[in-house]
Order: sequence, then structure tokens, then C-alpha cells
Amino acid sequence: MTTLNKPSNQYDVIILGAGAAGLMCAIAAGQRGRSVLVLDHANKVGKKILMSGGGRCNFTNMYSGPENFICSNPHFVKSALSRYTPWHFIEMVERHQIAYHEKKLGQLFCDESSKEIVQMLLAECESAGVTIQTDTPVQVLETGEYKLLQTPQGKLQCDSLVIATGGLSIPKMGATGFGFELARKLNIPVLPTRAGLVPVVLDDHKLKPLAELSGISLDSITETDTCSFRENILFTHRGLSGPAILQASSYWQPGESLKIDMFPGIDLTAYLNEMRREKSKTALKTILAEKLTRRVAQLWCEQWIEDKPVGQLSDSDIEQIVSHCQPWTVKPSGTEGYRTAEVTLGALIPMRYLPKLWKARSTRACISSVKSSMSQGIWVGTISSGRGLQAMPPDSLFDL
Repeated sequence: MTTLNKPSNQYDVIILGAGAAGLMCAIAAGQRGRSVLVLDHANKVGKKILMSGGGRCNFTNMYSGPENFICSNPHFVKSALSRYTPWHFIEMVERHQIAYHEKKLGQLFCDESSKEIVQMLLAECESAGVTIQTDTPVQVLETGEYKLLQTPQGKLQCDSLVIATGGLSIPKMGATGFGFELARKLNIPVLPTRAGLVPVVLDDHKLKPLAELSGISLDSITETDTCSFRENILFTHRGLSGPAILQASSYWQPGESLKIDMFPGIDLTAYLNEMRREKSKTALKTILAEKLTRRVAQLWCEQWIEDKPVGQLSDSDIEQIVSHCQPWTVKPSGTEGYRTAEVTLGALIPMRYLPKLWKARSTRACISSVKSSMSQGIWVGTISSGRGLQAMPPDSLFDL
């Protein structure tokens, strides 16, 4: 190993990645009196924070719990979330006087801008004495007792090295497989990865009839072979998106169908029978439009259902209508991939035998607190800034 003789460029902790996870880890380590340097190859910090929540950052969810995470070791998630809850992060937000609101289902958003969350994290880093350096690609040279890194500005040495470089999702924001590649070199198990929380795409022959519906959103219950979600779907120019589809995509497997209940909470057979009695002269598409919007109802009648006054509907007509609405069954040809995915599924395996701190087996070299590299999957609207930090809560950083 190359050694540095009392170097001025030596730190207690170096963190690779200046996203939410890296910055939260830096704050915790700095508050413990460690000298901390955060490095990122991007030109600014917190890029995914800035784009999250449509620019308002869905920074946490009041009801976030272990059940909202997909993990090969569920006990790891329980341990992490019990020690750093959404309310810890909310307390920080309130301390910085950032106005926020609940959108729905416990999802909290900034009233103004995602920039406020980034500014809060930077202020906390400054208070903790953390140094941050962007536009700095890194090569890891040694991971022994002391860690040696190479940057364009020279070599750096540290006692603890944290990999917080994220997963493969949204490469245009600078996402790479750096963390996975390093994990493999250190013999840390890496599960096969795929895009999660991602829109699905349809074959051209399935998509063509739906093209005119692009931009329309509907309440639904969207079901995979293993779970279901009550949320909106969104018709797109490539297929389907919206919260329900994003959720389902993390459980959907190629070749499977999605079953979409377009009248959630309604017994459609009973409803149509009621309309047949009470609004017998009203056109079917008008009745359907009350729940589906006019354009969706029109298309459904053109494609699969004969439009007629509901009083003329036979029992078999009603059965046919229900079969195309409750559920509407669609088989995606795939997903939009990492280009638009919010998370990377699979990734690194939390060590069963070190639940408090994840270390490389032989070197004590790596601790991963990455929201995409480590958590293996998460529900949409659960947490944004907190995803990575909840994989390694601050009170677990006893070695930093």
C-alpha cells in the first residue's frame, strides 16, 4: 500500500456521493467531531433532490414504515427505520423553517422549492464542519486499514470510506454503476438489478388506440400477481405511468399482466343495473364518463363496448362492460428502464450479521448508505431525501 507521510489531505471520513444519503451521512459524522470530505463527480450537489416531487421535493412520508421497502432482509429495514424515523427528518425541516404541506397519503412536499432541502442539508454540513467538493471523479486505490483515493487534484487518505453514489436510475443526472463495481471488487454480494418505480411501455398495436388519451389520469386499483395499489394511473405516449403504475412496476415481472380496476370501490355490475333503472335513456358513454372522463369513456365504447342507452343493456352487455373495466387487463412489453426509473431494484445485500453498520467483509472499507444501491426497492411517495439516510441512521455511525 502507498502511504502518505502525515498528509494534509487526510480525513477521518471521505464520502463518495453528494446526494441525500451522502450529505446526511456527512452531517452525522461531522457532528461526531470527525473531519469529513464529500466528493462528487457531478457539478452540483443533490441533483435528484432538486428534481424530486416536481421540483418541490417529496422529502418524507409521515407513515413510512418497513412495509414500504422491498428488501431481501426485512429485519434490516425494521432496525434502520426504528432508529431514524420520518419525524426526525421533519424536525430538521421545521428547525430550518421550511414550509411544507401534506399532498396525500402522508406525502410531505415543500411549499416552495426542492432547493430549500438542499440548502438545509448544506447548512447542516457547514455547521458540522464538512467539506464538499464537486466536479471530482475518484478512483479507489486501496481499501486496507487506511483508504487511498486518487482524484485529479491528487491523492487523498481516510480512515473510513463511505460509498453513497446511488444506483443506475436516471443516468442523465449522473448516475453510474460505480458503487456496484466497487462492491464486487470487495466481494460484497450484488443482486441482479433492474429499474423500479418506472413507467411501463406497450407494444405499438396496443398503444395506438390509447394514443389520444395521453395525459389523462384516473383513479384505479392496479394489481400485479403479488400486490395491488390504490392510486392514479396516467396514460402516456409510450404506455402507462402514474403512482399506481410506478408502485406496481417494482413487483411486475416481464411477461406478466397488470389488472387495473377502473372503478375502484364500486360494484360496477350493481351500478350499471341501477343506472339501467334510473337513467334508462342516458347513453352508456355518458354514464361511464362520470367516472372515467369523456375521452376514456368514448374510446372504451369505440374499442370494446357498444354505446347505447343504458336502458337497452342486456345482462350479457353489462358482463362485457365489466370485463373491460373491472379489471382492464393489459400486458406491458417492458418498462422505460433506468432512463426514467426513480430507483434501482436488486443491488447490494444488507449483511445479516452486521445490522447496525455495513462493512466490507475483510477490510472495514465500505459503508453504503445509498438509497438506490442498498435499499433494494421502495414505494413511491415514501421518502425522497430520507431514502438513503434511513438505510444507515446517524446513530449507527459509531465507526465514523
